[in-house]
Amino acid sequence: MNPSDTSEQNTPGLVQTALFFGKSRLLQLRRFYQDKAGNSLVRHPKSTELCELPIVAESTTRLWNTDSFAEKRLTSGKVQNLRLAARALSGVEVPAGVEFSFWKHVGRANRRRGFVEGREIREGCVIPTVGGGLCQMSNALYDCALKAGFEITERHAHSRVVEGSMAEAGRDATVFWNYVDLRFRSTNKFRIETELDRDNLIVRIRADRDSALKSKKTLPVFGEDSRNGANSCETCGVESCFRVLHEVESQDFTTIVVDEYYSEFDQFIKQNFGSGDRFLQPIDGARFKKANYAWSSKGFSSVSYQTLLTIERAVRSRKLAAQGAARQRNLLEMSERLADSYFKSIDPMSRKIVVQQNLLPHLYRNGALGGREYIVLMNALPMAKIQEKLDFAKSLHPESTTLGDFRADDKLVELETMALENATEIVTPHREIAELFGAKARLIDWKMPETAKIDRKQNAKPVVVFPASTVGRKGVYELRDALRGRDVELILMGPLIESGSFWDGFSFTRDISGWVSRADLVVLPAFVEHRPRRLLTAIANGIPVICSPECGIPDSEGVTIVKSGDSKALGEAIENVLGGF
Repeated sequence: MNPSDTSEQNTPGLVQTALFFGKSRLLQLRRFYQDKAGNSLVRHPKSTELCELPIVAESTTRLWNTDSFAEKRLTSGKVQNLRLAARALSGVEVPAGVEFSFWKHVGRANRRRGFVEGREIREGCVIPTVGGGLCQMSNALYDCALKAGFEITERHAHSRVVEGSMAEAGRDATVFWNYVDLRFRSTNKFRIETELDRDNLIVRIRADRDSALKSKKTLPVFGEDSRNGANSCETCGVESCFRVLHEVESQDFTTIVVDEYYSEFDQFIKQNFGSGDRFLQPIDGARFKKANYAWSSKGFSSVSYQTLLTIERAVRSRKLAAQGAARQRNLLEMSERLADSYFKSIDPMSRKIVVQQNLLPHLYRNGALGGREYIVLMNALPMAKIQEKLDFAKSLHPESTTLGDFRADDKLVELETMALENATEIVTPHREIAELFGAKARLIDWKMPETAKIDRKQNAKPVVVFPASTVGRKGVYELRDALRGRDVELILMGPLIESGSFWDGFSFTRDISGWVSRADLVVLPAFVEHRPRRLLTAIANGIPVICSPECGIPDSEGVTIVKSGDSKALGEAIENVLGGF
């Protein structure tokens, strides 16, 4: 029989719901005292001790099983609840012979902890409930536990089978705080891993392959009554039901999560996103007005804490050296804290995210990007590529005091690599970055600075501008070798960090006033360069430029591209430009 044929006569009422509520509270209280008296359940810590063990079971289930907007609200809520559950469960490692409890690790699903309304099957209907949808996680855990041969110590089947769910195969495990739980154990220790990609929930169990305690239980067989399906409060249309949900206007929107103003990305955002999209950035009102980003009033109230984090980051940075490991660690730590603060600020209904690169690995780790498409605003090479370039530069110049002073944590590098692999699109003005990602990259234009008429000075000898600090990653060793023996005046536009005597024997000045009118050539043979603003200024003013591919500048008139680390080629390029001086 079609469930819609009996929906009116089975419509739940307020009295029936009140009785359910009262009964559930008594059962929750009883379970609480039972668990407390038993004193056997513990919350197992997260660890990496077992992360190298083989995967003995895996379950993959779809997150989005409908294209109907009427169902989208509760499905989006379900996915948000799964994000929170995945954060709580991933990395949990359980000792041998000790029982694992779903609720002991996920905790009570309430609004205070960030859970939202999702889909729950109750009294034959799919209804909106805070924390609804967590059964998809318990289903996947049960499926993995069965595949791994673990002993199932507690499991409850759903009252109804929703089409496409794991209940159709009898591999479901419903949960309801706290008296309807999923519990299992193994003879040896095991590790749980959970993640959400764009379309799926993925759960894995790692353990020794001979560690399983084979379950004696057989899979349940469902009768016809349980296969009647379930009405959904969003689509059943039974107006007499007090739970009926009326369809709301579609609100498809993108959330833009950025950390700082970047002129090229500013232009991209203004051209591609509008007032209906949500914008999250830790800036005050005055700077927001100046930046002129697309904005929604719903997004503005969520930035105050992020603003405080940004202020803290700036204060801490001022106390650190301009170059070095401590400064880089501070930037990474503050990016992580900022990304974590954004997790609850992103509306669960948002299925598309635009995220700035420094926040990417942290948002990927905390699960904010799970179940979503995301575009990356990328102004730097991937960390793995940066470290590869720095290692190469260090091999050329082992005497450098700066090239080896910082490398990111391997786990963070791995997270960024995975996040970039799963991104829908990479947006960047940097040519080398775009080449790394091929068809996935969208190359946008650099924003060229405005120019004014400049009276160019006639120099007695060539003036070469080095538009960076004296650090190894900017190619200072190659420039020094290429200029040795040449009668030039060098303008240094940054501090002497590599060593105070680095440029001894050269004619140089650190007076950068009016450098555009004085420069005959600007050279930046960097191993790493992400903000070539002064190169763009030189190009806009018709000053010849020599730079490495790492600067991300297109090969155009007046620009010579030289491979980083090649002093000889750099010297030849300088000679070609200045030879007729």
